[in-house]
Amino acid sequence: MLNFGTATIDTISDLERFALPIDLLFPGRSVETLEPHRAALAPYHVDFDAGEILLGVHSHLLRVNGRTILIDTCVGEDKPRPKRPDWDQRAATGYLERLARAGLRPEDIDIVMCTHLHTDHVGWNTQLIDGRWVPTFPNARYLVGRTEFDHWQAQELASPGVHNHGCFSDSVLPIIEAGLADFVEDGFDIGGGVSLTALPGHTPGQLGLCLCHGTQQALFCADAVHSPVQVYQPEWASRFCSDPAMAVDTRLKLFDRFADTSNLLIPAHLRHYSAMRIQSSNSGGYVPDFMP
Repeated sequence: MLNFGTATIDTISDLERFALPIDLLFPGRSVETLEPHRAALAPYHVDFDAGEILLGVHSHLLRVNGRTILIDTCVGEDKPRPKRPDWDQRAATGYLERLARAGLRPEDIDIVMCTHLHTDHVGWNTQLIDGRWVPTFPNARYLVGRTEFDHWQAQELASPGVHNHGCFSDSVLPIIEAGLADFVEDGFDIGGGVSLTALPGHTPGQLGLCLCHGTQQALFCADAVHSPVQVYQPEWASRFCSDPAMAVDTRLKLFDRFADTSNLLIPAHLRHYSAMRIQSSNSGGYVPDFMP
């Protein structure tokens, strides 16, 4: 658990270790480039021997001002994802049990924040009950970026079930049909020092969630930063970014704004640590300062 002012932040894991070949996540890149940073990146973020980037797939649970906010809902269970075997038809993952160990039932979640609508961020939006996809968090309002939703809805209308592992039909539409979604935009004020900020590039309408305590900020920055590797190499855009140039620009602006401050970045896929600060490097660029 990470304390931030009067708020607490827990990590609810769905996949503790999600390994991707470096050339799959970052096309044309190699681990040899990262060798000078091995001490900081191994063993949690890069497997240098296997040539893999190591990610976690998890939710962040924010408790602030008497409300519980679940940020992103991972891969989920029972979802047909044949192109990604480690996501396909998962069962008995223990995700809800880990939520219970944090002291919460699905009914206790007040807000589900969908930073963007990729498959590994919306899976637990729904669960399969009696052959139907129903909202996992029945008392929550699901916050969905309007730009993000419009983009994926257009993709779905053009090619039903083809894009994004088919998650629109089983993890997004049931929330809309249940009347639990609120469409939001950059600057949306949740209240109590919590607001949303645009982080475009990875997807057209990706949003981050910003928590303020006095002059200090903690930003749940979604996939604007996939891996601490990108602190050292901010120009490395992922294969899965819809607009790589914009993704790089968004990331560089974040690093520039957060560098050498007490502000926290909380990437969606950060393993082992709760958050990181950004420090300027003596040789130029940036280095991560990990928080337990």
